[in-house]
Amino acid sequence: MAHAIPGDVLGIVGCGLMGRGIAQVAAQAGIEVLLYDSGTGAADGAKAAVAAQMRRLAEKGRIGAADAEQAAARLRPVVSLDDLAGCRVVIEAIVEDLEAKRELFRALERVVGPECLIATNTSSLSVTAIAAACSRPERVGGFHFFSPVPLMRVVEVIEGVRSQPWVAERLVALAKRMGHVPVRAKDSPGFLVNHAGRAYGTEALRLLSEGVAPFHGIDDVLREAAGFPLGPFELLDLTGLDVSQPVMDSIYHQFYEEPRFRPTPLLAQRRMGGLLGRKTGEGFYRYADGARQPAAPVPVPSAQPTRAWVSRANGEAHERIASLASRLGAALDEGERPGADAICVLAPWGGDATGAALDEGLDPRRCVALDAWFGLDRMRTVMCTPLTEPRVREAAHGLFASDGVPVTMIRDCPGFIAPRVIAHVVNVACDIAQQRIASPEDIERAVTLGLGYRQGPLAMGDAMGPARVLSLLAGLQAFYGDPRYRPSPWLTRRARLGVSLATPEP
Repeated sequence: MAHAIPGDVLGIVGCGLMGRGIAQVAAQAGIEVLLYDSGTGAADGAKAAVAAQMRRLAEKGRIGAADAEQAAARLRPVVSLDDLAGCRVVIEAIVEDLEAKRELFRALERVVGPECLIATNTSSLSVTAIAAACSRPERVGGFHFFSPVPLMRVVEVIEGVRSQPWVAERLVALAKRMGHVPVRAKDSPGFLVNHAGRAYGTEALRLLSEGVAPFHGIDDVLREAAGFPLGPFELLDLTGLDVSQPVMDSIYHQFYEEPRFRPTPLLAQRRMGGLLGRKTGEGFYRYADGARQPAAPVPVPSAQPTRAWVSRANGEAHERIASLASRLGAALDEGERPGADAICVLAPWGGDATGAALDEGLDPRRCVALDAWFGLDRMRTVMCTPLTEPRVREAAHGLFASDGVPVTMIRDCPGFIAPRVIAHVVNVACDIAQQRIASPEDIERAVTLGLGYRQGPLAMGDAMGPARVLSLLAGLQAFYGDPRYRPSPWLTRRARLGVSLATPEP
């Protein structure tokens, strides 16, 4: 049987937001699109909406007027599934309900020809489970676009357990023809983008549940110091807890309670309380006329330390912190041990301020810790022990904020905020590669395009240093005794070999 690149007739079943978006990019790519929806007038309404959108693009000069007209002319509403009989590919984009999709696929099989590929745009259901309803599951694949389809240029090509290789090859070719970037993944909970994205929010929630910092402080550190496009709580508010919280729970349970994806009770409580985010005017943040209301600023103390002593336990960290403190005008205590009037500045890696103080035989009442690896020039993070005296806390805050760079003060926790969250993101991506769900190249491409991270997670790990990521996770696992932080074999081996985390196996 020949399985060439799909021809010029594409069927789309389901004319909601996703179906319309897919229809638009297909028609603009020169493909004739047959639109079907069981709702009366829905297919006609979809054509009118897509045509209007293309006219707006033409008015803005983004496409030519003639191109817009020609693309709209390629959209043809049909009144029956039988009208899709001549399609080479049919994409399903109906309600996210397993039985509804299975019923549709059984009906499509009775209509389309033997060479027709049937694809599902499901975002959360198993492609294998949908295909199991078919007499020929080998011709079924996942084709998961993201909203809004014309702007989100990544599309996941999902191979079910029984999908034949030609299915993914044809979907990859079709995605490229539509101007999208395909990433291939095996059928698994969350597929690729949502799977890789679990670590960011769940670890931030873990920090919040421990009382390490307020939600807006965690957001500030991860956005400003670590460079993520949105803080995790900004993102949860944007998506809405009515969407995010069930997905978080679902992926956790679909992976049979994998500790890396363990959520906290916080989201379920807030969802029950109606604090869904922007759509309800209040989530983690409050909103007025759609605009997020900023958190009240924390005043910077005027206090300054008499002297500051910087730990030499880590040479690189000592050099960075001592240089910064000196530039800020602090009088440095250069002795092997701190003088009686000096505040002690530590830089633990994978541990907390308490452990670092005790390991060095220091008085925890005089100690703070500074994240020496993330945000020294943009957003500094200062950690206190449970016994840090208020005068020491205020002096450290005043010193490290004296040049106008914001400082986030946090309670004691291993790994600070940015290193800990990034290590968790890296570790989850490494395990996606280890399980052969997707290639390292596609993991990086999916995360940067689908989640907007400025680097892929494997590149983040390489930038931090695989051995250092491994060390941080070991510190977290030792402190908590929680398998959540166990390192992926992919990370462990590449860290020991001293090679990039993006290094594939032959």
